[in-house]
Order: sequence, then C-alpha cells, then structure tokens
Amino acid sequence: MNVKIDTKERFSVIIPEESSITANMSEILQEILYSFLEKTIPHVILSLTQIKSLDEPAAKMIISVQNQFYEKNCSFVICEVADNIKPLFEESMNVTPTESEAWDILQMEEIERELMKDFD
Repeated sequence: MNVKIDTKERFSVIIPEESSITANMSEILQEILYSFLEKTIPHVILSLTQIKSLDEPAAKMIISVQNQFYEKNCSFVICEVADNIKPLFEESMNVTPTESEAWDILQMEEIERELMKDFD
C-alpha cells in the first residue's frame, strides 16, 4: 500500500494513495498508523480523499486505531471521506469534511490536554 506522509509541526497527515482499501490492505495501513504512536509527535490526520471504496473490516480497523490513539492521549482525526463510505464511520469520534477542520480538532484537543494537565 502506498501512502503519502505530510509531516507538519504538530501532526502528520497520512494519505493512502489507493482508490480502495480492502481487508487485506488494512493490516499494512494499521502498521503504518500505529508506527506514529512511537514518534515524538504522534498526532495523525488520516485523509481518505483518494479512497472511493472501503471494506467494512478496514473501516472497523481504522476506528480501532483511532480508539487506540485516544487511549494513549494522542489525536487521530479522519477527514475527506467519500459520501458512500461515511456510513462506515458512524461510530467514529472524529470525522471531518476537510483537512482544515481536522487541523482545528487537533488544535482543540491539544489545548484540552494542556488544560487537563493542571487537574492531574
């Protein structure tokens, strides 16, 4: 699976360069995404802008990865999801129409983490 990685100052944008993600491909994508939890800046935006079809097991894997990021106090936002794929992400916490809105969520979550440090 080919992915484009755009590293920003506070997060990385991962863009699969495929037109579909099948269950077979989801394991590779999962490994790529989990590798970001080991980085200095682990926050990720997963842009599905080029994805036209997505298997249900692949969608469930992406949601599971998102949950793992939040359990580790890291941000993970999915953006630019095609209309035919959106129903697969109904249970997902953070799905935005645009990458810009995903940036906004990451920034809000960063502020929230900073504020919550004071309560620990």
